[in-house]
Amino acid sequence: MDKFIIEGGRRLEGRVDIKGAKNSALPILASTLLVEDEFRIENIPMVRDIVTMKKVLETLGVLVSFNGNSVYIDTRGAVGYEAPYELVKQMRASYYVLGPLLSRLGRARVSLPGGCAIGSRPVDLHIKGMRSLGAQVSVVHGYIEVCADSLRGSHVLLEGANGPSVGATINTMMASLRARGVTIIEGAAMEPEVVDVANFLKRCGANIQGEGTRRIEIRGVQKLSGCKYRIIPDRIEAGTFAVAAAITKGDIYLSNVECDCIESILTKLKETGVIISKDKRGLRIRMDGNIMPTDIETAPYPGFPTDMQAQFTSLLALSNGVSIVKDAIFEERFMHVPELVRMGANLHQESDYVIIKGVPYLSGAQVMASDLRASAALVLAGLAAQGTTEISRIYHIDRGYESIEERFQSLGAEIWRLKE
Repeated sequence: MDKFIIEGGRRLEGRVDIKGAKNSALPILASTLLVEDEFRIENIPMVRDIVTMKKVLETLGVLVSFNGNSVYIDTRGAVGYEAPYELVKQMRASYYVLGPLLSRLGRARVSLPGGCAIGSRPVDLHIKGMRSLGAQVSVVHGYIEVCADSLRGSHVLLEGANGPSVGATINTMMASLRARGVTIIEGAAMEPEVVDVANFLKRCGANIQGEGTRRIEIRGVQKLSGCKYRIIPDRIEAGTFAVAAAITKGDIYLSNVECDCIESILTKLKETGVIISKDKRGLRIRMDGNIMPTDIETAPYPGFPTDMQAQFTSLLALSNGVSIVKDAIFEERFMHVPELVRMGANLHQESDYVIIKGVPYLSGAQVMASDLRASAALVLAGLAAQGTTEISRIYHIDRGYESIEERFQSLGAEIWRLKE
């Protein structure tokens, strides 16, 4: 099991290219199962989750071939209908094959998902979406089994107790593409990744309207085809590198960024004192003074993303004042808090919020990553800390960031990977 060693206190400077959005790429790769054809998808991030999805598709009989950050996919011929536990347990997004397999084969058997240890993330809304289209759904021995002789359009509300579900919105949208009539998804997730998947499906011939709003309308079609498509940039990766500039009092230019997608992140960065300059190709993030406190509450898009909460907690731990960060979207989303406390942060957790009293400095320590974004938060803290930080269980960060240590090295960081 690998670990990171970080010698902190280095000011980061330079340029970094933001990779493609993992949370778009995964469902788009899964959605190729809808069609018997060939695809070329570009700007794929080479992260561990993508490798897992490749294995899932290959297990189902799909030909997948990578060339750099592009992938060629051939879904012609027979495909299987079962995604096994051995693969799905590694990554929650494996369940994205559920909707495409139901649409293409009329049946699917997918293991209940795994992924990050950030509390209960039920699949009830996915099941609700499939049932609304006329599918029979059962959970048997840890597998979701769905089947339908034919699918029919319907009207379904997919908003849960904690807001819209990105996964359920995408899965239902994919399953409904060939359904007879019109499907209307109310309470749909508005995230840019949902829009990206919809744009890909429309390139394949789907009839979708309203993506990016709370109401998506899908009119069933008879024919879909393969296509060439380019994934949007990863807004969470952009936010993570922006926080890296802020927490190290650095100056980083982020290229390949869609600024409109990260407006809530940029707003909070400005409140902490970051200087932001935008141009057509990206944006420059610079921090010259003290880190100022601010309060954050996560919310579904276009609100502040839960996937950036941990990184901002690290940043605000070094602020000149008191901040409150609230995150009620997922349970156990603050597993990075005790690790940051080991580094000298003054954090006090109460239920779904953390009170942060800024300290002058953090100290390097041995810490352990618990999930993908917590890993990023610990790396950021280590980059800013005095002394040496050792982060174990970094396989979590490999799930979502491509060669992150090499890219930080290019900005002047002293970070390296050790094999254990």
